[in-house]
Parts: sequence; C-alpha cells; structure tokens
Amino acid sequence: MKIAMIGHKRIPSREGGVEIVVEEISKRLVELGHSVYVYNRSGHHISGKNFDDDSNNHLKVYEGIRIIMVPTIDKKGLSALIYSGVATFIALFGHYDCIHFHAEGPCAMIWLPHLFGIRTVATIHGLDWQRAKWNGFATKYLKFGEKMAAKYADEVIVLSNNVHKYFLDTYGRDTNFISNGISKPKIIEAGIIEKKWNLKRNEYFLFLGRLVPEKGLYYLVDAFRNISTLKKLVIAGGSSDTNDYIVDIKRKAAEDSRIVFTDFVQGEVLEELYSNAYVYVLPSDLEGMPISLLEAMSYGNCCLVSNIPECAEVVEDKAVVFNKSDVVDLSEKLEYLVNNTQIVDRYKQEASKFICGRYNWDEIVKRTTELYRGERNPIVAKDV
Repeated sequence: MKIAMIGHKRIPSREGGVEIVVEEISKRLVELGHSVYVYNRSGHHISGKNFDDDSNNHLKVYEGIRIIMVPTIDKKGLSALIYSGVATFIALFGHYDCIHFHAEGPCAMIWLPHLFGIRTVATIHGLDWQRAKWNGFATKYLKFGEKMAAKYADEVIVLSNNVHKYFLDTYGRDTNFISNGISKPKIIEAGIIEKKWNLKRNEYFLFLGRLVPEKGLYYLVDAFRNISTLKKLVIAGGSSDTNDYIVDIKRKAAEDSRIVFTDFVQGEVLEELYSNAYVYVLPSDLEGMPISLLEAMSYGNCCLVSNIPECAEVVEDKAVVFNKSDVVDLSEKLEYLVNNTQIVDRYKQEASKFICGRYNWDEIVKRTTELYRGERNPIVAKDV
C-alpha cells in the first residue's frame, strides 16, 4: 500500500509522543514493503531554536520513509493549523491508499480526503482541547478536529478505554483501541549525566516529558520538597509553547537544591537517565497514552503514577499509584519508596518483562494495517 502520515511535527525527532509513534509505525510499515510518506512540519524545534537539527530540514528519505516538508508560519496555534491544511491539500494528489491523521487538530481537515473518496484513519492521541496551554480559538479548533474525526474518518484509533467511552457517549462513534508500543532497550551506566549533573545510579527520582501544566509538575515539586531524602529530583524535558509555565516551575523549585532541570534531552543522555533512575514519576492530570511511561518501564524502572485511567490502565499492578492532584498522597508515596528499597527493587524486576510483552510494536502495526485495508476487528482497552 501507499500510505501518508499527517499530524506530527517532524521525524526523526523526539518533540513529543506523536512523533515517536509516527516514526515507529512508519519504519515497520516500510520493512513490510509498504510505501510511506510523512508530511513533516517546517519550523523550529518545539523546545527552542537551540535544539534545531538543520540536517533534518533537508532529509528526503529516512530509513526508507519518504519525507515531504510542509511550509507553515512559526506562530503558536497557527503553525499547526496552516500545516495540516497545506499537508492535506498536497496529499490529495498523492494517490494514497490511506491517509493516517494523528491528533485532534490535524483531523479538522479529514473531511477533505473523505470528500474525494480517499480512505482515512485518525489516531486520537489524547483529548487535546482539554490541555491547559490552549484556550479560546485553539480549544474550539481542536474540538472541531475531534468532531471531524468522529464524523468523517473511516476508522478512529484511540489509546485508552476512557477515550473509547468518550467517543461512544459523545458522538455515538465506535473506535478501535490500538495502544502505543515499546521495544526492550539496552541499559547503560551513568556517564554523561554523572559528569554534567552529578547523577549516580539509584540516587534520583526522574520525571521525563514535556513541561506543560497537565503533567502535574506543580504537585511533584511541592510533594518532593516535603520529603526528607538525599536523593535528587530530575525534571527532564523542554517547552511545548509553555515558556511562562516553565519559568514559574523553576521559580517554585529554586529553593530546593535537590531539584535538577536538564532541559530537553535525547540520545545517550536520555538513555542514561532512564537506565539509572531510582523511581520514575509521572504525576499527570491528563494523558493520551504516555510513551515516556512505557519507556521508563521498559528500562526496568519502578514507576509512581497518578491514578488517571490512561496511566492506571498501562501499569496495572506493576507500579505504585497515587491520587491525582493530591500533594499529600504523592508526598507519602515518595517517602514510602525512599524508605522501602526492597519494594522498589521488586517493581524494577517486574516492569520491563511486563511492558515489553504487552505493548508490542509489530502487533500494533499489524492491526493498524488491517484498518488501512478496511479489515476491522475492534478491541477496546478493557479487553486487551
């Protein structure tokens, strides 16, 4: 088949979970003999110009994936809107068997290929209009994209049972639960991170993700400041149109020298952070299906997550869970893990085998390909 991907920022890139999903699926589709065209968005790295990789702007092919660079303007909100419109218009003339839209915003244009009789699949990575960084027109536009996906997509993919139920209750639209995937990584010793931030194995708690309000960093900083430990809290990640928020978080954390901000990380630094953490913490109020959580568990980390369905469904009984937004409960769970290394070790021993066995990219690509072909076999999250 000939397949187009629209809705991510850029691949290869770790600017967000959507980019990781698009890259992982596309690479495997190419290995299976399909032709894949990804529509990359022009512009600067979401965490800032200093993270730009100029070589990516000139890529035409990456691991067999054809890359089409789509021009847009570098302005919050409008960049994604213009990109999705231009990318969709160009894709109309690509003679694709299927166009795969990713995320709610880009789905605002899904009616156009539908009008031309082109098969479409939409992946809803999360209910983006609920995110705190959006308001006014942006929120309405994201909600409009969601409605267009529900109405016009030939198939809709969701990442949790919670969102499956939402689409059924809100639009009467049945959806397909197809999770994100993960591969077993290689564990590496602390090298770069020890030299740069004095981080040693099992001596830090780790948060890794975009620094945005819905990730619950306010709660995490407050909760960590309440506990007595020599371990550090590492907050690794960059901006996502949220510079003012990051300034507030860093101001809040400034009084505690144990809290370390690394900014956006990738490559070997990322691998070292995952490989050597004592506990990975994800205190989110809102998620789709967090790639960072899958990654953390694949590295054999003990994880501490909020009890939102999108996290609880992933970890089951293989991680520690606290009540969402509850600083006191989060503090108590952090303190408990500091004082019970044997519990942490038990979770570490179980995490990787559990997550890598359950969330397999090859199976995910197989089921996604069936939707491209119109071979529907829906499974909702609670059945997986």
